[in-house]
Amino acid sequence: MLVNLKEILKIAEADKIAVGMFNATGFDSLQAVIGAAEELNQPVIIAHAEVHNKFNDIFMTAPAMLSLADSAKVPVCVHLDHGTSLDMIYKAMSAGFTSVMVDASALPYEENLRVTKQVTEAAHAMNISVEAELGRLVTGEAGSNEVHTDMKAEDYYTNPDEAAAFCKATGIDALAIAFGTSHGFYSAQPKLDFDVIRKCAASTGLPLVMHGGSGVSEEGFKKAIQNGIRKINYYSYMSKAGFMAAKDTIEMGKTSYLHDVEYAAMHAMKEDVKKAIRVFANL
Repeated sequence: MLVNLKEILKIAEADKIAVGMFNATGFDSLQAVIGAAEELNQPVIIAHAEVHNKFNDIFMTAPAMLSLADSAKVPVCVHLDHGTSLDMIYKAMSAGFTSVMVDASALPYEENLRVTKQVTEAAHAMNISVEAELGRLVTGEAGSNEVHTDMKAEDYYTNPDEAAAFCKATGIDALAIAFGTSHGFYSAQPKLDFDVIRKCAASTGLPLVMHGGSGVSEEGFKKAIQNGIRKINYYSYMSKAGFMAAKDTIEMGKTSYLHDVEYAAMHAMKEDVKKAIRVFANL
């Protein structure tokens, strides 16, 4: 069942859980995510990230994503992850995506607000939900380091009062906040500031989003959800699970067909997604 982000986050808020967002970079990962959600009877968000567009163009992936979401046995939101350019955001909207993330967090506050408000007004006219970001993660979407050497990670954390004003002015449906997570693979256990989540939830009244979810401990996820996180982005370790399964299949030398390798990767990703959903939904 195809729904927008606002609808799916109502489910999360009512059940006091978080809904997982998983990037679908191809048919193998798309099948893995939808299959895992259906097996566990849980809502899910499938996403196309702007940084992944070079692998599969959005106009090629959108029909498959929307078709599978529409026929799924559970609520599925089709989301643009980290839309940093207006061109990509409007492409997602025209392709039929039910949710977009406008990521102008690298811009000064006033410019972030202006761009986010512009996108929100256009999206809401099409019944498309909008997620925005305030504050910065210590790494970029592709895993590159974004923290200046003269700044601490805490300097990037979302300010609750600023978040409240931003949400009111833009009219967004969900806010991604910075509280200690990072994109990509973790070299050490992250130190999460749960007070930032609690204060932002109270000041904004909106569902909050955790980016950089891969690598966070089960305890960390649960505390974040208890304090107001309702959407968790998860990709790196799902992708790694698929990579390791593909690697093992090749090294075992039992096939010379790519489809066998992709099939093994799909099943491994599906099991990893199921583990994540169980934690997010407290199953």
